[in-house]
Amino acid sequence: MRASFGVKVSLGVIGVSVIFAVLKMSQLLDKAKTYVADKVANMPKPEATVADVDFQKVSRDSVQYLAKVSVSNPYATPLPICEIKYSLKSADREIASGTIPDPGSLKAKDSTMLDVPVKVPHTVLLSLARDIGADWDIDYQLDIWLIIDLPVVGNITIPLSQKGEIKLPTIRDMFA
Repeated sequence: MRASFGVKVSLGVIGVSVIFAVLKMSQLLDKAKTYVADKVANMPKPEATVADVDFQKVSRDSVQYLAKVSVSNPYATPLPICEIKYSLKSADREIASGTIPDPGSLKAKDSTMLDVPVKVPHTVLLSLARDIGADWDIDYQLDIWLIIDLPVVGNITIPLSQKGEIKLPTIRDMFA
């Protein structure tokens, strides 16, 4: 019995040592996670603004507007843009939305101007007749989400939102 008791005691000491080692490792991992999270939170990230939204062209089924988005890249390496998502709203309802897959990359240590074409069906514009009124424009809110791939960190989303007025095409625009 003494032999088995002695074995239990020595296994107990080894077990306690293993538990302390695991706890120390867990604390070390927690410190490393906190350090990395702090560094990632404080690192520079690309910034974007909607520079302009203008009428582009008229087709048989829609009016196309073009949003120009300026994105600055603080890094010395180009960053791939995974996709651009957009939603155009007027009179508190969505009148156009879409996704642009794989639109290219951001230039290293520079600003890149991105074109985001937004197609609005004619049928939707007709339903907004009350908002159009005498000034021949619509009040809008354009929401854009840029999904960018940051090395090591992974995908980040840069949300943008802009409100304004968009001029509707005239008869002259339709035949130009």
